[in-house]
Amino acid sequence: MIDKLFKPLDDFLNFVTMYRLMLYYLIILWFLALALSFLNLLPFTPVALIFSTVLILLTCYISNIFFEKVFRAITNFESTYISALILTLIITPSINAQNIQFAIAAGIISMASKYILALNKKHIFNPAAIGVLIPSLFSFGGASWWAGAPLMNIAVLLGGVLIVRKIQRFDLVLSFLLFHALTIIFLSVVNPMDIASLLMTSFATSSILFFASVMLTEPSTTPPARKFRVFYAGVIGMLSFFQTFELALIVGNIFSYIFSHKEKLMLKLKERIKLTNDTYEFVFSKEQGFLYEPGQYLEWTIETKKIDRRGNRRFFTIASSPTEKDLKIGIKVYDRPSSFKNTLMSLKLGDKALAGNLAGDFVLPKETKSLIFVAGGIGITPFRSMIKYLLDKNIKRQIVLYYSNKNEDEIVYKDIFDEAERKLNIKTVYNLTDINNIGAQWRGYKGRLNEEIIKKESPEYKNSIFYLSGPHAMVVGFEDTLLKMGVNSSQVKKDFFPGYV
Repeated sequence: MIDKLFKPLDDFLNFVTMYRLMLYYLIILWFLALALSFLNLLPFTPVALIFSTVLILLTCYISNIFFEKVFRAITNFESTYISALILTLIITPSINAQNIQFAIAAGIISMASKYILALNKKHIFNPAAIGVLIPSLFSFGGASWWAGAPLMNIAVLLGGVLIVRKIQRFDLVLSFLLFHALTIIFLSVVNPMDIASLLMTSFATSSILFFASVMLTEPSTTPPARKFRVFYAGVIGMLSFFQTFELALIVGNIFSYIFSHKEKLMLKLKERIKLTNDTYEFVFSKEQGFLYEPGQYLEWTIETKKIDRRGNRRFFTIASSPTEKDLKIGIKVYDRPSSFKNTLMSLKLGDKALAGNLAGDFVLPKETKSLIFVAGGIGITPFRSMIKYLLDKNIKRQIVLYYSNKNEDEIVYKDIFDEAERKLNIKTVYNLTDINNIGAQWRGYKGRLNEEIIKKESPEYKNSIFYLSGPHAMVVGFEDTLLKMGVNSSQVKKDFFPGYV
């Protein structure tokens, strides 16, 4: 029901990546601050804001190019601008010498942290947070978090909701805010203080909303698993009452690194296979020791000369099973592909791509419950990974796979599913939605997957766990169908890519 209410917003958000949305959000906040400074409503002049912005942007840009060349890394240019704008919005704009030194130091350290303060090619700390923390320890200055000024809070809140909805991290933000509030309430009871006043000060006249939506949600330093994510946010929520935001976040980053799979892989392309007219499988050599669960995804970065508004990063589910020696992803290429997919299609054998941020809770449950997989189009990839894994391990599970495509030519991995039906009794039910172009030999269902098909092929559906993967509209629409059929929402798991378009 909630997803249905958010559908118009989700349709809008699907046109922009997570990183580009964050960049637009920060730019809008900057222009709002510029307008307020012209009206003398913020404690700095427009000249100071412009000077500080240019200084930090240039520092971050030059530093990032330097470290990129030294470490021969593939980077995302958007992250440089995002870090620079965050620093601009938390360091008080000024033209005095000490503030200039602090801003330059923060910019250099934030960029260096991605390369130097890293293990397994993966940075440990939030770049902006470590950028302001280290120089502050040496009395160079400090972050004022001025973006949390009361006049900025409505814009911060509205944009923050868009960010959190885009990356589906309400659990993270709400846990942080809840534990921060509970800490205030507890201390107010132990040491009698005005609870209402403290809560108002913390939530309405500080930078907590900016911190929660912009820095806490940074994907590279956040635990991917939900159980760790909620605990992570709670710890930072409590610490942020006693310490600065940046110090609380750095402590949380250390916890995240310890309890999360934090590694970046430099993978070589071994093969590109055309599965259908517009679907391709990319096979990469897998680094020794890299472990993952069937159904998880990676964030991929490719060095792209001409980058469009969708950037040079994408999230793709791993289509291969952990039992296979190579790493595979399945990709659909449309008539007007993005610059990312154009570059991906032009890779030569032996060319490299950067993959990291392994995440995803869309994995096989440990308990042996009845499972129903529902896939639309290229959303079949996590199920290919799971079923191939079960085949290779000879594990029998009670599974029915429903696989929807527009026409028969779009069906992929049929050999895997046929083998699973013979050896493991995993049934695959196919349906085609383009009913005007279905051949006479077609033996599957015609039209969209619906309640009648589910009831016929899976009569025990109310006792099953549903896994939904495919286009967002399909997933939301079919979840609504299941709820109307009496399936409890706790029985429905949805695949999710943060920031994917």
